[in-house]
Amino acid sequence: MIKNIVNRLVSRSVGASVAVVLMATGAFAEPLDYFLIEGTDYDQTVAKPAEVFGHDIGDQPIRHDLMVAYIRELASASPRMVVETIGYSHERRPILFITVSSPENLARLEEIRQNHLLRSNPETASQASDDLPVVTWLNYGVHGAESSGMDAAVPALYHLASARGDKINDTLENSVILITAIFNPDGHARRGAWVTQYGSDVRATDPEHEVHKQIWPGGRTNHYWFDLNRQWLLQTQPESRAWLTQWHKWKPQVSADFHEMGPNSTYYFHPGVPTRKYPLIPTRGRELLVELADYHQQTLDREKSLYFSEEGFDNYYIGKGSTYPQVNGSLGVLFEAGAQMGIARESDQGIKTYANNIRNHLLTSLSTIEGAAAMRASLHAYQREFYETAMEAAKHDDVSGYVFQAPEDPVRLHKFIELLGRHDVKAYALNGSLRADGRIFGEGAFVVPMNQRQYRMAKALFNRITEFPDKVFYDVSGWTLPLAYGLDYAELKGSLRGKIGDEAPDAYKVAAEPQEAPYAYVFRWSDYYAPRAVSRLLEAGVMARVSKEPIRVQTTSGVISFDRGAIIVQRDLQTVPANDIHALMKEIAADNDLIIHAATSGHTLDAGADLGGRNSVTDLKPIKPLLVVGGKMSPYDAGEVWHLLDHRMNMPVTLVRQDRLKSIDMRRYTHLILVGGRGDVLPKDMADDLKAWVKGGGTIIASRQGADWAAKYITGNGKKDEKDENKDDAVPARLAYADKGQKDAEHVIGGALFESDLDITHPMGFGLVRRMMASNKNTATKLPVPKDPYAQVAVYTESPLLSGYASERRISELKGTPMMTAERMGEGAIILFADNPNFRATYLGTEKLFLNALFFSTAFDRSYADEADEQAVEE
Repeated sequence: MIKNIVNRLVSRSVGASVAVVLMATGAFAEPLDYFLIEGTDYDQTVAKPAEVFGHDIGDQPIRHDLMVAYIRELASASPRMVVETIGYSHERRPILFITVSSPENLARLEEIRQNHLLRSNPETASQASDDLPVVTWLNYGVHGAESSGMDAAVPALYHLASARGDKINDTLENSVILITAIFNPDGHARRGAWVTQYGSDVRATDPEHEVHKQIWPGGRTNHYWFDLNRQWLLQTQPESRAWLTQWHKWKPQVSADFHEMGPNSTYYFHPGVPTRKYPLIPTRGRELLVELADYHQQTLDREKSLYFSEEGFDNYYIGKGSTYPQVNGSLGVLFEAGAQMGIARESDQGIKTYANNIRNHLLTSLSTIEGAAAMRASLHAYQREFYETAMEAAKHDDVSGYVFQAPEDPVRLHKFIELLGRHDVKAYALNGSLRADGRIFGEGAFVVPMNQRQYRMAKALFNRITEFPDKVFYDVSGWTLPLAYGLDYAELKGSLRGKIGDEAPDAYKVAAEPQEAPYAYVFRWSDYYAPRAVSRLLEAGVMARVSKEPIRVQTTSGVISFDRGAIIVQRDLQTVPANDIHALMKEIAADNDLIIHAATSGHTLDAGADLGGRNSVTDLKPIKPLLVVGGKMSPYDAGEVWHLLDHRMNMPVTLVRQDRLKSIDMRRYTHLILVGGRGDVLPKDMADDLKAWVKGGGTIIASRQGADWAAKYITGNGKKDEKDENKDDAVPARLAYADKGQKDAEHVIGGALFESDLDITHPMGFGLVRRMMASNKNTATKLPVPKDPYAQVAVYTESPLLSGYASERRISELKGTPMMTAERMGEGAIILFADNPNFRATYLGTEKLFLNALFFSTAFDRSYADEADEQAVEE
């Protein structure tokens, strides 16, 4: 194979003058020949990439629109390819899905697919022909900043379209190759624009050059700053929904995922660390990964390329593109190249180039395809065995199924059912009622039986694991999704005979049109889209109020009971005409799946809380939140807030970079949102101005490190004494360096689910009907206990670990401490979260707490008893 001139000539031992000569002569740009496989005959009539791009591969990141044009041109001219658009990014860039095989296979593609799927069901597996092609899936470009992981799709497709001879013909005859290009077009476009903007005629290899950096938030994430490689499980983004639909449509047997890692690393491929494997992944799956790795080893050995394969990366969190397949009957393979974002860069191993990364990804793409074809018989057998053993394991599982319900919020419930469907997990309506874990589940509840072919996936979604042989995690260690969605759920033991009804519907039934209200419209705050409805009302100038007490109201449909948080839209004192309000209520009901009731009187059927109450009801005001972004703020945390407010709730939110915040007139805003990040997320000298703004009526909502900053500089609760009386001056014990990895990780909280006791009588808890609240905890952030005895809205329980890893020391430190506090300061409020309430747009329970902090931030009072005590002391 053609060798890389740069890697041959430039190394640690080569002087700077040689490197300068190479840069000045454009040695880092490579012609197409560099990416062609030695000894392969190529059809010269096939369109070459440079003819469309105007530059060679590896010269700069390929523009998405040009890549789309090239792939479509390639597929239209090739009898080996078909291309379709399977979805669009938030910024409306198409996601292409390419199927590659022999012309004969493409002519009977649906027949092959249907026959192939028979193997994934034990009831039909014996009917599947083992003479079928192997199905291989290649993921390109899930992280936009890792551009070589996307651009490698181009030489791979060119090779598959133009290579000639017995070898490629045999490979295509025995393979159906599925390629997604590209997973993250918005992030890649952001990164590509940056590299082009800072591009130079003389390549900048200095790691400090701006071309190798990128200002916040970088190109890794999608439009709303979500890490799409964590979306295989969570499914909140359009890109991930598009590709997972295709994945389950085909259920490929090998899934390859191409990435970049730190620039001083060499090249990585799975099988990964042997001890860090999710328990539901079969041992046989890892054995086949090791066998497949031989093909990558042989390829890279021929290149004399450095690599590693059982270090650093794991197969634990099933939401990643290389691990998700492994709990779904496939082999998932992660590939990582040492990142060279600016085309060429100095590293500990000398100059490394973007082109070389693309070429390595091309080579392992081909070794994946060829290895899968060679292992075809073994992979057919494994897929059949995977589902047969899953059904067998289900029969011996003490848990026969899981039951769940959320009568207070049907939308949230059906969002979860939709998620199950995306993972091909079957859910059914509960037939009748049953008692589980001391609670009654009845009408409106659903059951997920373990006796189904997706047993492993279903189990992974619902179960809780808190003990681990290996305490090092590449990502979160716990993700029990019914807890994340805030559902009431329980394990079921014993027979489910007679308890399984109809299969859960695909869509939620839209609420009926509301009747015209003689006195007031009333609806529940617990419904998922109630905040969106209230925002729309307030923006339209309609007055709305919130009841702070449970109420029973006489309506045109009879007496209706409402929990705390009911929204009241009365006819009295409105400046918007009654007919316009009624028309708006009809639109809101339809758009937000709300049941809106028409109250006939302002008098409730319980003493002390009428609809016009003075203390029991609070007027709601329009909100104008400001979200601080950039600087030390976490793009993930900030993006989750932006996505929630803008995309889900259709509410305006102003994004302001941290370095501009001092110049902003905060009087224009009602809320300041500080998310997690690094260290002090704002300068200390901003504290006095923000404190004055809060006292004047503003509200700070802060989470994780943002909460640390607010507690330290705004409330003062987080300040520590200058003398730490508990300081331990003992000499540390001597430890073996070999134990460093495990010891360093011992007290890191590995993305676990923690349980809090929630005060559902507090306005911050409105819309939630169960005191148990699960949040994702991935830091040791510990909120100080506020002086106000009513300010601890949610407190970690005495045994807070629900799922995932946390050491006994961390549990001991955190149990009984606040997860959420809400304090009044002057006319404003400070609302703090120890955890990220909007984590990956999946924790819909704590998400409701965040929305409460926006809408009800001044609907609660301080402890006047404490003020009296303080005044007495002063006197």
